[in-house]
Amino acid sequence: MGAYLLRRLWQMVPTLVGVVLLVFFLFKSFGGDPAEILAGLNASAAQVDQIREQLGLNKPVWEQLWIFVQQILRFDWGKSWATNESVASLFASRLPATLTVMAPILVLDALLAIPFALAVAAVRGSLTDRAIMVVTTVALSISFLVYVIVGQWLFAFQLGWFPVQGWTGSVWTNLTTYAPLPVLLAVMVGISPQMRLYRSFFLDEIGHDYVRTARAKGLSERTVLLKHVLRNAMIPILTNISMQLPGIFIGSFLIEVFFSIPGLGREVWMAVNRSDYPVIQAVTIYLAVITMVINLLTDLLYKTVDPRVTLK
Repeated sequence: MGAYLLRRLWQMVPTLVGVVLLVFFLFKSFGGDPAEILAGLNASAAQVDQIREQLGLNKPVWEQLWIFVQQILRFDWGKSWATNESVASLFASRLPATLTVMAPILVLDALLAIPFALAVAAVRGSLTDRAIMVVTTVALSISFLVYVIVGQWLFAFQLGWFPVQGWTGSVWTNLTTYAPLPVLLAVMVGISPQMRLYRSFFLDEIGHDYVRTARAKGLSERTVLLKHVLRNAMIPILTNISMQLPGIFIGSFLIEVFFSIPGLGREVWMAVNRSDYPVIQAVTIYLAVITMVINLLTDLLYKTVDPRVTLK
């Protein structure tokens, strides 16, 4: 296990180097002149040159690349061009809001979709199965914007169960007062595709010989499903969940914009609109590292879930 872990960590280095080079040269080639963007439309050529000198853009490319690498190694991403706020400080202040909303969505999606999918797979072909498949197909066909508009109208304006928008400095108040409505709507949207996907995983396992053998030995259907089918289907389920995990750190700009949540998703969306390169570059690198770490942890979890898996 230790050797495998070290090898995987070592393998992350060239991947991360590739991401850093890609981000640097992409922004260098296609991102436009940062000095002109910062100076604005009414700036003189002298003012643009002065900003270019301050940013070190007159230096050779390899020196600029080294400055960029040093920023990454020191976790010092510089300042946002739009707000002049430190990018590290911006992340630290926006991430809690994003996690307050996105973490419950991911947890509830998994906790609800897995048992429902297993229950539906167990009665495949029945009226219940067909009805649920029709409902999930219809739910999948509706845009998230419709859920937001109808949800705010129904749950906030008509029933008065939740506030439409708002956010405070208290995590507990946000979690219990302002987060429930966006979480509820996001789970309503997300559970349909997850349930259909997990149902297909379970049906694939139910068709295997070991399930027929377990039934022939007289094991109860409950034991067959929970002890054998669920366990063997957990690897593709874990893979699917791990693919969604980086999203909880970057947030959903739709949710954060519509519910006025000061999270990272809304900040990244505004950074893209404002061509705020330091923020976009930092998010790209930060997301790449998180994705690599999550992939590693997922591979380790495979071994825990299924001892037959060999880590090489």
